[in-house]
Amino acid sequence: MRNTRALIMMIAAVIAGLGAVVIGARWLSQQASGSANKLVVAVSDIDLGSRLTPAMLKAVEWPAGSMPKGAFTTPAELDSRVLRVSLLSGEPVLESKLAPKGSTGGLSAVVKEGKRAMTVRVNDVIGVAGFALPGNYVDIIINTQEENAKTGNKDQAISKIVLEQILVLAVAQEVARDETKPKVVSAVTVEVTPEQAEKLDLARSVGTLSLMLRNQVDLKMAGTEGATKAKLLNTPPEPIVTAAKAEPAKSQPVVKKKVVQPAAPPPLAARNCVEVIRGITRASECF
Repeated sequence: MRNTRALIMMIAAVIAGLGAVVIGARWLSQQASGSANKLVVAVSDIDLGSRLTPAMLKAVEWPAGSMPKGAFTTPAELDSRVLRVSLLSGEPVLESKLAPKGSTGGLSAVVKEGKRAMTVRVNDVIGVAGFALPGNYVDIIINTQEENAKTGNKDQAISKIVLEQILVLAVAQEVARDETKPKVVSAVTVEVTPEQAEKLDLARSVGTLSLMLRNQVDLKMAGTEGATKAKLLNTPPEPIVTAAKAEPAKSQPVVKKKVVQPAAPPPLAARNCVEVIRGITRASECF
């Protein structure tokens, strides 16, 4: 009798437990469906500058409490919009990752407002052996001849950092940022301000350029004075010899020259003279 009652109690407890599980699961399902929203994500990897189409996107369920700012709920809202950054598969599409409405796509849509895109010719050395990839930041250094401010003569070579924290937009004709393998190219396109573009154009015309890859989170500026041959070899600089200013000639006092008259010949000593008469001619002869 006791065993029958215990068995009945156990069966009732199991049934009650199963009922609680079913009810709880149904309640959780209702809560989840009621608090979930749709969020548009990328179907596959998409490069920056690409024009979006509904086929490139899909809507997935996303918790309502964690919806990111600027999210979209349907792929149709993003038709013909242009990406300004690269997207990975399953990454949400946000307004901050898109170019302004009306952008035509390509590299021009990637350039930020107030900036310019400028291309620099490089080789395997200048281009940091191909490690300067889109999305990286570089410093630009110039090697040229320093001009002496006083004499105007080119006297020594100098290497100087002219631009810092410059964003690489593209290498050759590629703007993809999801690659880590080095790629040796002949040209690198960088994002600069108009003032930096002027400096860069002047720098490549007066000397040779090199790129220096830098840490993306390192925002500290170098502020160096440049390296010269004298600093490299630790030799003292040569003194600058300047031409002495010619002093105006002082007026010399006018000296009047005294004219010396030649001395009169000494008088002749007295001699004996005889008067000689020849006919009608008279003459005097002295001895």
